[in-house]
Amino acid sequence: MPDLLIELFSEEIPARMQRRAAEDLKALVTDGLVEAGLTYAGAAAFSTPRRLTLAIEGLLAASPATREEHRGPKADAPEKAIEGFLRGAGVSREQCEIREDKKGAVLFALIEKPGRPAPEIVAEVLERVIRTFPWPKSMRWGAGSLRWVRPLHRILCVLTTEAGAEVVPLTVDGIEAGNVTEGHRFMGGAPFTVSSFEDYEAKLKRAFVILNPEERAEAIWHDATNRAFASGLEVVEDRGLLAEVAGLVEWPVVLMGEIGADFLHLPPEVLQTSMKEHQKFFSVKNPATGRIERFVTVANIETADHGATILAGNRKVLAARLSDARFFWDNDLRVARGPGLAAWTDRLDNVTFHNKLGSQKARIDRIAALAREIAPMVGADADLAETAARVAKADLSSEMVYEFPELQGLMGRYYAEAAGLPTEVAAAAQEHYSPLGPSDSVPTAPVSVAVALADKLDTLTGFWAIDEKPTGSKDPYALRRAALGVIRLVLANGLRLPLNAPGGAFDVPFEMLTTSLHIRDTAAKRADLLAFFHDRLKVHLKDEGIRHDVIDACLAMPGSDDLALVVARARALQGFMGSEDGTNLVQGFKRANNILTQAEEKDGVEYSFGADLKFTETEEERALFAALDAAEARIAPAMAAEDFAAAMSAMASLRAPIDAFFTAVQVNADNQIVRRNRLNLLARIRKICLQVADLTRLEG
Repeated sequence: MPDLLIELFSEEIPARMQRRAAEDLKALVTDGLVEAGLTYAGAAAFSTPRRLTLAIEGLLAASPATREEHRGPKADAPEKAIEGFLRGAGVSREQCEIREDKKGAVLFALIEKPGRPAPEIVAEVLERVIRTFPWPKSMRWGAGSLRWVRPLHRILCVLTTEAGAEVVPLTVDGIEAGNVTEGHRFMGGAPFTVSSFEDYEAKLKRAFVILNPEERAEAIWHDATNRAFASGLEVVEDRGLLAEVAGLVEWPVVLMGEIGADFLHLPPEVLQTSMKEHQKFFSVKNPATGRIERFVTVANIETADHGATILAGNRKVLAARLSDARFFWDNDLRVARGPGLAAWTDRLDNVTFHNKLGSQKARIDRIAALAREIAPMVGADADLAETAARVAKADLSSEMVYEFPELQGLMGRYYAEAAGLPTEVAAAAQEHYSPLGPSDSVPTAPVSVAVALADKLDTLTGFWAIDEKPTGSKDPYALRRAALGVIRLVLANGLRLPLNAPGGAFDVPFEMLTTSLHIRDTAAKRADLLAFFHDRLKVHLKDEGIRHDVIDACLAMPGSDDLALVVARARALQGFMGSEDGTNLVQGFKRANNILTQAEEKDGVEYSFGADLKFTETEEERALFAALDAAEARIAPAMAAEDFAAAMSAMASLRAPIDAFFTAVQVNADNQIVRRNRLNLLARIRKICLQVADLTRLEG
């Protein structure tokens, strides 16, 4: 079976596009080949700044011949119907057979397609892929019509068999496929021919090109960490930057340089961000002090002076960039230590948060009021929480955050410390944005928790108030993330924070929106927002492995706006349902509930007035009475203490007496007094079981 090697050689492909482009090339070519009848054993795609490569192993030498039958109209059908069938099938009348079936003589078109050689199919598929390749951005150059991310120079397309290598005949906009490629732009020497993937990869390496991007990244990281270790330092890990730099070079040469002493006093995050964003440098820190002292850059060429000239140039450019950062830092510190952070907050009165929700300053006022209300619920000082909320977003007006928006919050902490504000306030400036995602850490300091909750709840209530909710996959204001952030803050900190109850967390922001923005009738909006939280909670708990019907059974209970209460109930019920007693008891409950519901519908009455022991006739009835009395005595204090596991353990003791009751007793007895008593006994089962969760919502 042949192996196929494809290389599309061009000017430099942006690093951010390379990985996706390699995946697209693999998917489009292999899908096209399989659709045409050419299966294969394996495929791998690679990328460098100047090439996309696809290697396919075990390709069929030709597509198999096929024979298709298409049933047509009756042989005596109108001529136009027959002509339409023949035209659609692409055959003549002579190529059809007449066969007898239940409906009489019927036309069958027989279409035989011979197999096609692999080179013909490969050429057809590859040309289509090149002409329709899904680049995020592409360009047309010269007189041709082909669009590519950068000018395409070569197409290498070779089929290799035991007999040798064969160039697939293909021409796209004047570019003729061949078996020639070239290595590194400066060190690679003359173009060379290849005969297989192994030959291609080996010759590329000799021509100073590492084909595999993962191998390039590993080489960069290995050399960088070794150089840092030799100096008693550490490279700050940044996998995203590593992948990007690996996409900028074909032959990585790692160099380490020093940062000027004038810049070492800058916060390490400022140095790291500036070097990463502007220069694509890795930061190297002193593990003893945490200070960034050096940088690592990756060149694409080996030089006679071992990179000295490159490093000198990089240091000069870096000094200019860090001078800007130092200027921002010094100016911002003067504001923080002089007028204070309130000066920055006041500027936000001129910055629109949303045209329907007012300015950033108006939003800060709402967050501050809400943080004060939430503070007692999370164990925070109300004054500190309000102060923290009023300065938490002040750094949005700073020069440093204007230059590097990703430093918001972190710079707020530095500036709050410089302004002499309490430690809790400074920490909240940084932590109130968290958690930003499922893997982000959750704040635990009470003031930070209060401000983080207030920030996210204000966002959610605000956008719900103006009917700007997520739709489908669209969530431009990251409201799903905000709701999940509230859920994680509540659960991680064990908070009892009712959302929609009177005096709950929705009250303050909705009241302020009603007053300031004249938004009316918030009851429906509040209910809808709570439902949104429930949906996010379901997603969160499903990730824990909790069944969806278990979650629904708990959400149907009173207090469903208390997320910690719902989760405690759901976790206990999930554990209960994982036991044999739990599963069987739920079946007994459902049987009792079904019989009771049918009897109530038939009789037009509610059986909930209490069963009487004196009307029992069997030992099983009396045993169930005793078991229910004992279970109620245990369940009541457990529910009062919200010890759902203990309550469900007490419920589990009912399994055997309920099973015995249904085995020995006919509920709908002929004696109406006995029947009513037994139905009232079932009502006790229903009442006791429904205390812990709405078991009617459980499946199975």
